[in-house]
Amino acid sequence: MKKIGILLAEGFEEVEALTAADICRRAGIITGLISITGSKTVTGAHKITVQADELFENIVFEGLDGIVLPGGMPGTENLRVYPGVKEKVRMFYDSGRLTAAICAAPGIFGEMGILKGRDAAVYPGCEAGEDVNWLDRSTVVSGHVITGRGPGAAACFALELVKFLMGEEKAEEIKDSFMMP
Repeated sequence: MKKIGILLAEGFEEVEALTAADICRRAGIITGLISITGSKTVTGAHKITVQADELFENIVFEGLDGIVLPGGMPGTENLRVYPGVKEKVRMFYDSGRLTAAICAAPGIFGEMGILKGRDAAVYPGCEAGEDVNWLDRSTVVSGHVITGRGPGAAACFALELVKFLMGEEKAEEIKDSFMMP
């Protein structure tokens, strides 16, 4: 069974985090909403409060197949400065496991150098890092790194997560059940 963690910080983009969680769970991926706030209750950028499944400090990240960073403001900034987030991102990236971010959060990857020489998507104005080919696309898959542009790309981004972890057939099945074009 595939397992991923979606990191939640105060001010996360609700559409991005919850769409990814919903679609991945429908595909049979064990998907944990992981709070970095010290509380399981986390409020998003648009004042929607969500109950996380677990706290960051209680997770055994080695047991996960992927990590996902939603964007949003100030959620992305809160992820950027939280001790341990970049360390875990680096661990997933270096081990070839799914390393994904959407909206402003791919900028964190750019700052870390893990997008160097790669194609990627990001919310306009949040580009960061050197030698990154920022594309004007909803989602970009570059090896085991998946990036998305913003809230409007959330479903496409989530389907790419499913395709990466469960295969194209499962992604198409979910897409069809959503009545997506």
